[in-house]
Amino acid sequence: MTRRAVVVAAGMGRRLAPYTDAMPKCLVPVRGKPMLRRALDAFRGEGLDDFVVVRGYRAEVLEARRAELGPGVRFVENRDFQTNNILQSLFCAEGELGEPFVFTYADIVFADDVVTALMAAPGDICLVVDRRFADSYVGRTEHPLVEAEVCSVGPDGAVAKVGKRALPAEQAVGEFIGLGKLSAAGAAAFTATYRRLAAAYAGREDQPFQRAPTWRQAYVTDLLQELIDGGVKVTPVYIDGRWREIDTVQDLERAEAKVDW
Repeated sequence: MTRRAVVVAAGMGRRLAPYTDAMPKCLVPVRGKPMLRRALDAFRGEGLDDFVVVRGYRAEVLEARRAELGPGVRFVENRDFQTNNILQSLFCAEGELGEPFVFTYADIVFADDVVTALMAAPGDICLVVDRRFADSYVGRTEHPLVEAEVCSVGPDGAVAKVGKRALPAEQAVGEFIGLGKLSAAGAAAFTATYRRLAAAYAGREDQPFQRAPTWRQAYVTDLLQELIDGGVKVTPVYIDGRWREIDTVQDLERAEAKVDW
């Protein structure tokens, strides 16, 4: 049974300034509740009780406000948060990825039923995919559709391509929202592939990897694409809205008006 969730929360959140001037992005409230607390409460509703938060920017604020996050929260440090990206940040918690786990980006908010759908889904690697993603980009001028982590599926129904600019948005079945689940077998494949690549890129971290300009700046979706290219099945878990990414001040203002969960 999956009991652990890993939250990638190290980034600086520059596009959410001034809200992030004095706090990490994950603590910015949406309708009165910090994004991180929203995610943790949704996970608790599905029986998860072990939470690993990868922190970096304004780590001391997270420490000071630990009690607000509820029980079961542990922190892992990303000391290179200013120079790396989501994949390397996630693997700052490598020691926590050896058993089944859920992972999420820290700058998304989602309804409880999104987590329910994910936890009920079969498959060793499952990704939440929003089929109505284009709707949320209407009027979203500060974060254009081209930045969406879109995905396509193959004839077998498994994810075939995933990531920013993986394919034209109009050809995508949906957008990967930044929330996924790995079984023991999925976690083993995920971490083994990362370790193989980390060894191969040692000393040349500024070389390109998948669609990322460098290994150091890779996204989780770049590693997922590597797994897919190697024959690993990745299962989409479809939703239709009921989530929001909070990347810019405009996103926050729109969420304040639209989020009803």
